Amino acid sequence: MIIKQLSVFLENRTGRLTELTGILAEHDINISAFSIADTADYGILRMIVGKPEQAAEVLRNRGFAVKITDVVGMIVPHRPGGLHKALQIISGSDITIDYMYAFASGDCKATVVIRADSLENIIRVLQEHKLELLQQGDVYQL
Repeated sequence: MIIKQLSVFLENRTGRLTELTGILAEHDINISAFSIADTADYGILRMIVGKPEQAAEVLRNRGFAVKITDVVGMIVPHRPGGLHKALQIISGSDITIDYMYAFASGDCKATVVIRADSLENIIRVLQEHKLELLQQGDVYQL
């Protein structure tokens, strides 16, 4: 239930993201989700990839600063109020969310990637409330 997320420091210069995605493509590593937070000089790319350990290694070898972080993926209905219901459960359990980002597919579900103060607590609370969690097999390339 815990998913490995890569956080990559990116200089704000033309082509740097293209270089990174090219390296992953060369190594047959799929990107399932990503988010970029930027400032004037740099950005932090957070992404879920099919082969996190290999991705971190090949990116480091090509000069990227990479950190692996544990996150949880929560699956919610892809309709108005789906996320709100899940967040009510989380906030009602006094769990602090550090950050999150989401993606939706063509079906009726959306996946929310969450970094929280306690992954064990959020997993327990979500399971108690019968919310579906993303499994490693859902995103990792086997």
